[in-house]
Amino acid sequence: MENVIIVTDSSSDLPEGIIKDYPIKVLPMPVSLKDDPTKDISNLSLKEFYDSIRRGEIVPTTSQVTVPVYMQCFKEYLSQGKTPLVLGLSSKLTSSYESALLAKENLKADEIIIIDTKCASLGLGLVVLKAAQMAKEGKTAQEIAQVIEPYALHMEHIFTVDSLEYLKRGGRISATQAFVGGLLNVKPVLHFVDGAILPLENVRGRKNVVKKMIEIMAQRAKNPQDQVIGISHADNEELALELKEAVIKEFGVKNIIMSWIGPVIGSHAGPGTVALFFQNA
Repeated sequence: MENVIIVTDSSSDLPEGIIKDYPIKVLPMPVSLKDDPTKDISNLSLKEFYDSIRRGEIVPTTSQVTVPVYMQCFKEYLSQGKTPLVLGLSSKLTSSYESALLAKENLKADEIIIIDTKCASLGLGLVVLKAAQMAKEGKTAQEIAQVIEPYALHMEHIFTVDSLEYLKRGGRISATQAFVGGLLNVKPVLHFVDGAILPLENVRGRKNVVKKMIEIMAQRAKNPQDQVIGISHADNEELALELKEAVIKEFGVKNIIMSWIGPVIGSHAGPGTVALFFQNA
């Protein structure tokens, strides 16, 4: 029986079929209408969610996991003799990390471990999965943390969006960066640097986007054929599958996890986003 529970949030985008097999607790990050924060839209299917954004029917916004939610979660698992190990969305993108720290302080529970992963979407999901696999093997929270911190640190996030407007609206990039991307009428490729989103390159055309992402992976990936690779998309399965085929062809990868980008990340990245996750050297 595992003595560690991996606590994450709904930005991690791990498929439900994987989550159910591991000691993982996913805490919801609220998704609501920007002009009516009391209106919960998390009940929409992902297809409805992205179609509604495209039609301009909704402008979603997100908020952090709160201190009371973390406290309730921690108390529940501590009472069961389990040690919570928290792996959440990058602190550069949410205040949830600070909420978890405060919840731990309020409970005076030093055994709880909280790591700022600097990750998002399925990049975070891969970190959570690796930690959960170790927990299932009976590793202690400290043993897991020693492996997971560097693993998270070396998780690459390479992604393309249909429009930079959504990232600008959510404050994830500057108006100037969004303007340049739109002005050139190109497909922007972005990446994470220390948990924050930064533009990487601009390319023209769908095929060139996949080609560029593969080039970046070739430059940065460490033994990609031996890794679990992640690909997620915001209602852009066709491009995600093209990317998957290219990754397999180029690197001989055997283990790829694919998922939809959920509403938490999708609210800011926007419909059409496709992301690639792997370990760098």
